[in-house]
Amino acid sequence: MTDPIKILLVDDHPLVRAGFQRLLISDDSIEIVGEADNGQSACDMYATHAPDVVVMDLNMPNDSSASDEACHNLNGGLEAIRRIISHDTKAKVLVLTAMEIDPFPAHVVNAGAKGFLTKRCAPDELLAAVKAIHNGEEYITEEMRTRISGDGSTEAASISSLTKRELQVFALLAEGRTVSQVAEEIFLSPKTVHAHRTNIFRKLTISNNSELVHLAIRHGIVQA
Repeated sequence: MTDPIKILLVDDHPLVRAGFQRLLISDDSIEIVGEADNGQSACDMYATHAPDVVVMDLNMPNDSSASDEACHNLNGGLEAIRRIISHDTKAKVLVLTAMEIDPFPAHVVNAGAKGFLTKRCAPDELLAAVKAIHNGEEYITEEMRTRISGDGSTEAASISSLTKRELQVFALLAEGRTVSQVAEEIFLSPKTVHAHRTNIFRKLTISNNSELVHLAIRHGIVQA
């Protein structure tokens, strides 16, 4: 009898994890060996359980502490991917995320992930991606390959010009936080956050928070 595909499921939303868990274990060839809700736990569980495939979200904390690097942000998943692959160069990671706009697909591939799916994918596609990656293949749709190659929209190209810190500030502002609230959450001075905000507005050619929010919603950075 063939051994089941061992999956580590990583997402910071319990209901989302529960839904994906039910879908994955509906296939008898798949077994969930661990669940993590942040990047640090994902790395620890990878070392403990040695899963065949990691199914990982991007937008989550690096860990549960209140440090600057651990803030709930767009880079928690990316950092976890890099750390897991640094620990095991043969690690197989499938990113399953709502963050489908540029530059995230390219960042995911550069970090070493073997697959990229959005949470809009069909259930059968998730199962197919897990099995393909387990078999040593990559699973990246043609649409995502086009984006990774650089053929994106002007808006997406502008977003890709933001630094990691600017992306973090951009996402937090788009979620409705004030400059002071962003500064407190990511342990920067309000003056520094305001400077990041100014750079973001310049790079994205926008002039107010309303335009910033609409842009973030249009590209899937925040939900409407």
